[in-house]
Amino acid sequence: MARRYDPGRRTRIIDAALRVIAADGLAGLSHRTVAAEADVPLGSTTYHFGSLDELLVAALRRCNENFVQALRGSEVLAGPAGPAGPAGPAALAEELTRLLDRWFAGERGAIELEYELYLAALRRPALRPVAAEWTGEAVELLSRHTDQETARALVALMDGICLQVLLTGGTFDALCTRKMLTRIADGASTR
Repeated sequence: MARRYDPGRRTRIIDAALRVIAADGLAGLSHRTVAAEADVPLGSTTYHFGSLDELLVAALRRCNENFVQALRGSEVLAGPAGPAGPAGPAALAEELTRLLDRWFAGERGAIELEYELYLAALRRPALRPVAAEWTGEAVELLSRHTDQETARALVALMDGICLQVLLTGGTFDALCTRKMLTRIADGASTR
């Protein structure tokens, strides 16, 4: 029997892995559960991903794209600083707050999934470089408007805020977030 060419199979397997993790957590992830969810033969999952860590790396990389795309798509953040110079501390804080607010206005399950995979890097060293990719790209984008240390502090604060909201079941407080981000961004401009 000839193999059927299926160029989208790898993508479907990653999508299925994300659905399995969203429904059952990392503990529910196996090649078998993903194959069933993707409606592909078990051999397809092991062909495309030799280990669960390889599959998790692909899943985390897919999740990382969500917020990074929002940062890249921001007119304030993505482009070069422009003739007026980089965004000032208040504008930078305002834009980051707007992006976080929009992110939290979406489906909370997607954010929880993203952070579950992100935090899985604590126990799965294969995921650490992928988790670091998000931080690196976010810092790079923010560094166009502030120094490297401040960009790292802004990313760390955003991560902390997101984790607190998710872990406490609270709501995103845009006003408080804007104030904290402004303090950090403003601190860089007074050095």
